Amino acid sequence: MKIKNLVLGPLNTNCYIVTKDNKCLIIDPAYDASKIISECENYQVEGILVTHHHFDHVGALDALEHKYNLKHNTFKDSFNYEVIKTPGHASDSLTFYFKEENTMFTGDFIFYHTCGRCDLETSSISAMKESLEMIKSYPDNTLIYPGHGKSTILGAEKPLFDHYF
Repeated sequence: MKIKNLVLGPLNTNCYIVTKDNKCLIIDPAYDASKIISECENYQVEGILVTHHHFDHVGALDALEHKYNLKHNTFKDSFNYEVIKTPGHASDSLTFYFKEENTMFTGDFIFYHTCGRCDLETSSISAMKESLEMIKSYPDNTLIYPGHGKSTILGAEKPLFDHYF
C-alpha cells in the first residue's frame, strides 16, 4: 500500500490517496477536485473515506462522488481496514485503521503532539477523552496520518493524552 498526501485548501488539509494493486481510496477530499482526480487517473477509485464532515475535509466530496459514482464511507473489500468511531472533535469522527500496514488515518482526532479541538458545535471533551483511552489499545508503532500537519506514531502520542486537557 502506498500513501500520497495532498495538502489542500486554505486550512492546509491533508487529503490522502491510498493505492494498492491499481486501485485507490481517497481519504478526506478536502478541496480541489481536479487535483485529486488527476492524482487518481491511473487507478480505479474504490472508495471515498471521510473522517468527519467539517467543511475543510469535504470540500471536493460532492464532485468526486459524482465523478466516480460512489457514495462516501461505503466500504468495499479491496482494502482491508477497520472503521473506528472516535468522537470528540466532532460527533461523527471516524478513524480508519489498516492493520496489515499498521497505519491509521485519524482526521482531526489525533495530530502530532495534540488532539482535535473540542470547542466546536458537536465537539465533546468527555467523548474525546473516551476515544483517546480506547485508542491506547492499538500498537505503539502504528503510523498516524492526521487531517492536518505531519504524521506521527501512536506510541509517541499516548504519553501526551493526559496532558491535552
